[in-house]
Amino acid sequence: MIQGGNATVYVSDMQRSVAFYTGVLGLRLAFRADDHWAQLDAGGLSIGLHPSSDRNPAPGTPGGITVGFSVDVPIADAVAVLAAHGVEVRGPEPGGGGVVLAFFADPDGNPLYLAEESR
Repeated sequence: MIQGGNATVYVSDMQRSVAFYTGVLGLRLAFRADDHWAQLDAGGLSIGLHPSSDRNPAPGTPGGITVGFSVDVPIADAVAVLAAHGVEVRGPEPGGGGVVLAFFADPDGNPLYLAEESR
């Protein structure tokens, strides 16, 4: 029935956001339509960046979607990379069920998290 999907993140500055998601998080830019849309590939997760407007939710406001990223390195290493880029991170902390989580935000304040599953 459903095969994949897309998490849309509304942003105030497309270039700054593309730079964050590709340069800091290391996601692959799959498609870009100038400042109208950017599609990022995060392995099994597709993320679309969309500019904010009067018709869309304001970036970083409550009720926005939270996007989680699985890590393939120890979460402490991933947190260190984010911190080296000036990103404030809360965690790592136990998330239950053998998952360890670390919480942070993109430049617009959209909530994001890292997840490390028990190996």
